[in-house]
Amino acid sequence: MGNIIAPFVIKPVNVHDTKLFNESFINLLETAYYLNLEIDKSYFTLDSGFDSEVNKAIISEAELIPVIKFNLRGLKDRKKINRILYEFETIEFIYKERYKIERCFAWEDVYRKLVIRYERLQSTFMGFRYLAYSMINSRWFFGKKGGYSL
Repeated sequence: MGNIIAPFVIKPVNVHDTKLFNESFINLLETAYYLNLEIDKSYFTLDSGFDSEVNKAIISEAELIPVIKFNLRGLKDRKKINRILYEFETIEFIYKERYKIERCFAWEDVYRKLVIRYERLQSTFMGFRYLAYSMINSRWFFGKKGGYSL
């Protein structure tokens, strides 16, 4: 299991995740730098919505290894499909660990204040988010099983 370091971006609900990638990725790199985390040559997993050569290039440029589930997008060329499938087979074992990230999103949903935004001020909303992430991380650090509430 990993820990949440929370370099996320808050935007209105009608902004798609793929448009938040660049800003979120820069926030991740800055957070890793400030925390002195050695993330070079680490795997960086994303779901198939982020599958693009541009995103893979951005991730590789930061000296991370992109692990993005393929999106065939109606490809008909059998050679290209076979190449994509072969390339993904070599890193599929890493992608299977992505369930830990999805599990973290599920833990987020335990906190009602995070599921529905009641706060008007972004700073208050972000404060509750950081509090929830601290509680999720403390569960891992201190081994406490059980629920927390906000």
